[in-house]
Amino acid sequence: MPLTMANIGEPVVIRRITGRDQVRRHLAELGFVADSTVTVLNRLAGNLILQVKDSRVALDSTLASRIMI
Repeated sequence: MPLTMANIGEPVVIRRITGRDQVRRHLAELGFVADSTVTVLNRLAGNLILQVKDSRVALDSTLASRIMI
């Protein structure tokens, strides 16, 4: 299921990332890689605030829907 469906505060493991190579590369640069753990911290106007490793990252729902958990 996509990351947009994850519950707030629950750590989830990324299984795969879909989309074009450019999109996957951009997400990998932000720390979104397969088998890593992310936590949804908050939802604001359809966007997600995520904890990735030691960083907080904001993603819009379009990009977050490319991340499968």
